[in-house]
Amino acid sequence: MSDITCEAVEVLCVGAGQPAVGAVSRIVLCHAGSLSGVLRRFDEVTRVSDFADPILGRHRMASGADDLDLNRPVGIDPNRASVARVYDYMLGGKDNYEVDRTTYQQMATALPEVVDVARENRAFLTRAVRFIARQTRITQYLDCGSGLPTADNIHQVAQRHERDSKVVYVDNDPVVIAHGQALLAENEFTAFIDGDIFQPRSILDHPVVGQHLDWTEPIALFQLATLHHHKGERHQAAEVMGEYIDALPSGSYVAISHLLDPESEDSAVASQLSDAVARGSLGGATWRTHDEITELFHGLELVPPGVVELMHWWPDGPKLTPTTVAHRIIAGGVARKP
Repeated sequence: MSDITCEAVEVLCVGAGQPAVGAVSRIVLCHAGSLSGVLRRFDEVTRVSDFADPILGRHRMASGADDLDLNRPVGIDPNRASVARVYDYMLGGKDNYEVDRTTYQQMATALPEVVDVARENRAFLTRAVRFIARQTRITQYLDCGSGLPTADNIHQVAQRHERDSKVVYVDNDPVVIAHGQALLAENEFTAFIDGDIFQPRSILDHPVVGQHLDWTEPIALFQLATLHHHKGERHQAAEVMGEYIDALPSGSYVAISHLLDPESEDSAVASQLSDAVARGSLGGATWRTHDEITELFHGLELVPPGVVELMHWWPDGPKLTPTTVAHRIIAGGVARKP
């Protein structure tokens, strides 16, 4: 698979419409061996404007009441950290800025082993997809908040076992979308859409989701390390999941991972990490207890061992390395809709 290069450049607008003439906009170009890639446009003078893109579809990012949307992506702003780019850095990626690396260092000061949170989450994704592909024969996946493409993405793991597996990735980070669109153009069974995963109806009603996935057959829905980033009332994350679950066909599976409030001697360290995230430009995260994470599944049939620390969800073998606090503060599980 070709390497993808993403570059951000500033341009001066000279045409009619939005952004206005003379406005400076930033474009991200992603390409693999040629300059045919994906463009993203931003109006950085007054506000991020609405725009229509023939490849990525329509993406609403600002204006009016939307300025109050706490879950709006940061865009391509080298002065604000992005969840996707920080996660990319923690996994050894290169699509990140200095502010993302600084944010990671702030978290590592509170919890030196914080990188293990990202690693455990990624390993859980691989095991969960492998289980679903091998044991359930489901061949359709909806990955909400996919983040930047890295090794062993859902489609790569699933298609290893079922060649015709279809995947729709969803994210609203402009760098993620641009990179993902360019990379996945080589795979006819994958699609990448621009969408707010905390607005389920907008995802479920998206034409690509409706066309790419067969909603009369079971689907595997993934919400990995996403729901704790929801900014809003604490109960709203469960409401978001309820709407997704209601729409899934019978026989579908749901995978969730989430930051865990350990309610133990680890709570003090978890609190320090939470404070570090809150002080940084990521704007904080919501930690939930074991019972609260279980509630996100809305009574679905949990696959044994249920909701557990991710390192205990069907590990690949015995754990020979020491367990750290980082291993104990992220939990999740997989469940089936009857």
